[in-house]
Amino acid sequence: MDDDTDNHPEAHGAHDHAVVLGAGLAGLLAARALAQRFARVTVVERDELPDTGPAFRPGVPQSRHVHVLWSRGLDLMEGLLPGVTRELLAAGAALMETPRDFLWLSPADWFHPVPGSRILIGSRELIDWTVRREVLRDERIRVRSGSTVTGLVAGPDGRSVTGVRLREGDPLPARFVVDATGRTSRAPAWLAALGHPAPATTRYDSHLGYSSRYYEIPPDPARRWQGIYVQGRPESPRGGVLVPLDDGRWLVTLTGNGEHAPPTGEEEFLDFTRRLRSPVLYDALRDAKPLSAPTGYRNTANEWRHFERLDRWPAGFVVLGDAVCRVNPVYGQGMTVAALAADALAGAIRGLAPREIAAASRRIQRRTAAASDVAWQIATSEDMRYPETDGPPPDRATKVLQAYMSRVIVGANADPEISRPFFGVLSLALPPNVLLSPGTVIRVLSKWRLPTSPETADYPPHHSAPADSGA
Repeated sequence: MDDDTDNHPEAHGAHDHAVVLGAGLAGLLAARALAQRFARVTVVERDELPDTGPAFRPGVPQSRHVHVLWSRGLDLMEGLLPGVTRELLAAGAALMETPRDFLWLSPADWFHPVPGSRILIGSRELIDWTVRREVLRDERIRVRSGSTVTGLVAGPDGRSVTGVRLREGDPLPARFVVDATGRTSRAPAWLAALGHPAPATTRYDSHLGYSSRYYEIPPDPARRWQGIYVQGRPESPRGGVLVPLDDGRWLVTLTGNGEHAPPTGEEEFLDFTRRLRSPVLYDALRDAKPLSAPTGYRNTANEWRHFERLDRWPAGFVVLGDAVCRVNPVYGQGMTVAALAADALAGAIRGLAPREIAAASRRIQRRTAAASDVAWQIATSEDMRYPETDGPPPDRATKVLQAYMSRVIVGANADPEISRPFFGVLSLALPPNVLLSPGTVIRVLSKWRLPTSPETADYPPHHSAPADSGA
């Protein structure tokens, strides 16, 4: 699946060549978008990529935890890669309806089987492998793996980027370079070497921790759900999610903020599930066979590097995806945001020649960065509810919106007229202002009140507890 520069002879010149840094989801989808305007696209990846099937790689350390692709992200991926949904399902991913197919305890109460959203569930390794295989069906796109980028090549005028420097060999010339290297991006340092100031950064860190492990799915003909989601809330910031994967496995991710971060010890993992707001996850796991040791993850802060605000910007360079804006992964929107950014890139370059694309880099930077706006609003406003969160405190308007959204969630638990727009916004398919339409506001404020329920909850009313659960 890998390729080298022999198949991209530089004698052909760089005028029709684009380079994408990073072979994660954002980079692969960006490469597909660029191939519609450039004759050649090279994806440069530091990791050695697996060529025999899905496998863990160091550049995606979060891949061993639960991933969700919302309907909006899947639709955009299908638009860029027709047939990719079919390939994902054939490889072992599954389409589900949320909350219908889940036991989902929100911060307010249990979700009833109200209208929600389609989601695709699959391991991150499987999703990346399938998308990479589909992207590389385009003969204009090649991957150069095991290559480390050390900096940008500046044009003679010093105001443009004309390629990248590689630790392993000669510079790689390009008309257009996209940095999609994610959370470890060194774009600020690279730009500084070209004389550009560092971008301002906004950061919110709720100190969320993950711990995940795989289980064999135990047989149970009476089971009527496919997944479980027990959310925490500020006064009880512990949660857990369970989803089915291919090969008869469950992937379980436990979550907690600050001192409530979940453990990575064998025995402590199951014990943590006893202390959730509901016993449903513990009851599901107590007799299930573990298939792996628990794996932790702590790099979950929201961080926006505001490249779009810089007064000067080099032609021929754009930073994309998590390298610009990363959001707390607990909301499950990262892969959808990657698809939104790639779609924004495709729209921004549509009809432009390579030279025009390079000249429009500043405008493209602003347009692609804006793809993260809604996910950022959702993640940061929710994280600001937790007292452990580091970052600018919520202003009065944010506090009013948080109070209103608490009532929206109460309504969404049981009211189809509220659940539809709620999940439309959560899945990034609808703008947030649909929840502020006059009809929705009147319905929320007149019909739904904040819950007075205790901190703990047993089983949802439409599901019964196991006979020996003690619930």
